[in-house]
Amino acid sequence: MALDMTEWGNFLSAMTLALVRVSGMVAFAPFFSSTALPIRAKAVFVGAVAWLVAPLVATLPHGGATLSLQAIVGELAVGLVYGLSLALLNEMLIFAGQIAGLQFSFSLVNLLDPESAIQTPLLGDLFQVMGTLVVIAAGLDRILLASVLRSFRVVPLGSYAFAAPTALAIVRAAGGIFLAALELAAPVLAATMLVEIAVALLGKLSPQLPVMSLTVPLKTLTGFVILLGSLALWPRFIEARFAGLLDMAERLIAAPRATAGLGG
Repeated sequence: MALDMTEWGNFLSAMTLALVRVSGMVAFAPFFSSTALPIRAKAVFVGAVAWLVAPLVATLPHGGATLSLQAIVGELAVGLVYGLSLALLNEMLIFAGQIAGLQFSFSLVNLLDPESAIQTPLLGDLFQVMGTLVVIAAGLDRILLASVLRSFRVVPLGSYAFAAPTALAIVRAAGGIFLAALELAAPVLAATMLVEIAVALLGKLSPQLPVMSLTVPLKTLTGFVILLGSLALWPRFIEARFAGLLDMAERLIAAPRATAGLGG
């Protein structure tokens, strides 16, 4: 009976630590963090995942399924590394939408973003919704969950130590969202700029031409046509950025343990 109680205690400890790790990812990662998903559904999902993986992760070598403040903080850090790294994908989509909205002359058209509860440009919300659809259709949410589950083997329970270089790497990666957003909005940006140049030249050739009344509708129509044409490239672009961010998160999680192993 004492042995059974000990095993039950180890199971509960492992389940609690696994729940903390998965919760950190669900709090910020794309799709999982969506406010469209009820909080109770998220809680049930996290609890079910922790219940299923607890018997396996508790028996992995070099793992300490013992509840302590250090272990809980370490497990939360693992989840946050995943969540914050992949959250950069949403920020890239919102920023790309802001760039496109400025070229569409929609800079003053704002909506309340349900994700961040702040006002964002119309096209920012549109880009974020389309990005979420790509994530779901391509099964990237399942790939992220599988990577989190594999992390229990790379970083067993209670063995992760958050380091300052990890946070610095995430901050540096955040700077890359500006370049990625420009790449995503580049077709629309280039087309609308060409329209502006063409209308300006026509205005020089024919001063009687109502340039101001032609620029906005021409830019908007051209931008929408180019945007519709570039949607075919979105899945490949978003999948590549998602894969890069996921690889970065996996390296950041494995790096402290590898460094500790070399130091030992």
